[in-house]
Amino acid sequence: MDGTVTAKNLRPHRDDVLLAVGSVLAGLTLWSLGVHSNTTRHLLPEWAALVPLVVLGAMELLRRTAPRVTLVVGTLGLVADQFTVGNLGTVLIFTDLMYAAVVYGPPPMARRLPVTTGLITVAVTIVSVAWLRTPQALLIGVLTGIVSFGPALTGATLRNHREAAEAARLRAEQTALLAEMDRSQAVVAERARMARELHDMVANHLSAIAIHSTAALSIDQAGTSREALGVIRENSVQGLAEMRRLIGLLRDAGAGQEAVAVPSLDGLEALLEQARTNGSGSGLDFVLHDGRPPGERVPAPVELAAYRIVQESLTNALKHAAPGTVRVRVARPEGMLTVAVDSPYGDRPGPRAPGSGAGLIGMRERTELLGGAFTAGRSGTVWQVRATLPAMPWPVDQAG
Repeated sequence: MDGTVTAKNLRPHRDDVLLAVGSVLAGLTLWSLGVHSNTTRHLLPEWAALVPLVVLGAMELLRRTAPRVTLVVGTLGLVADQFTVGNLGTVLIFTDLMYAAVVYGPPPMARRLPVTTGLITVAVTIVSVAWLRTPQALLIGVLTGIVSFGPALTGATLRNHREAAEAARLRAEQTALLAEMDRSQAVVAERARMARELHDMVANHLSAIAIHSTAALSIDQAGTSREALGVIRENSVQGLAEMRRLIGLLRDAGAGQEAVAVPSLDGLEALLEQARTNGSGSGLDFVLHDGRPPGERVPAPVELAAYRIVQESLTNALKHAAPGTVRVRVARPEGMLTVAVDSPYGDRPGPRAPGSGAGLIGMRERTELLGGAFTAGRSGTVWQVRATLPAMPWPVDQAG
């Protein structure tokens, strides 16, 4: 596998092949026209200038895959070119090899080359001026900077831009991934909330249906059966309507549907009236003590949680409470909203609806999600439910 990958990586890029061929042809054209860069040097025959040209042209094929090798060979070829009549094509190829070494080379080399070539340019300028002692000596330093420092600096600038763009792309992908994770968690949380809503809304009606249908089956009296069937029908219609409304929200939330009113504590009296109707056959009475001061509102999530806790407590009372009075108390102490439901505990004649304990779990979860406290349990002959929810007051004119 490694051999295959290496062979693939060493294959020249198409652009590099075109660049190599074009550079060598340009250098050959300049040589054939007699255009040389070192006309005052005749240490070697003129054709010797073609050797560095061809060697550096071949290095163009490896400028992406082996930048270290191409830079070393290119530097030696440029030095060798100084002992011939010289070729501008060789110099231009070297500048590209320097640029490619910074762009495609390893990060340490890419960081060092601009600094190294900059120091070399400064050193060559100082030595040239000190040795020749003429203003024209500055041109040697300028040419050195153009051939070495300029390409290295250009390559470093391009590489920095590429790395910044890559980092921005990675950050964007990470942000998108985090957003997707947040969305998934929000969907899971919303489904859990909808499940609690479905349980709270429908359990009350189904419990009444179960109780009255059992009573109709147990008591073989036409009047009792007719009354039970009426209650069953009423609760079936209401429960079906609420279930359809919630399923509609789940199926197409916000797609042109009518707004659904969120239950509030102002509807407790109607809730208890429905409980009185459903519990009349079981000897249950329901009393509400609303101690909230008028003109104050609580945050909507707190009010909804309190309403659902009362609703679930009434459902449990219809299922399990002994005959007697179920008392619901809602109070508004400083910065808090308290809900208390007391129902008779004991042996109950007649039918009972089965329970799974999910109602108590849902009430506890609702309370804890809002940072409140919840307790439920038997105290003598009374089953007590207590919920304390944090709720700062909202002025009426600023609510909703």
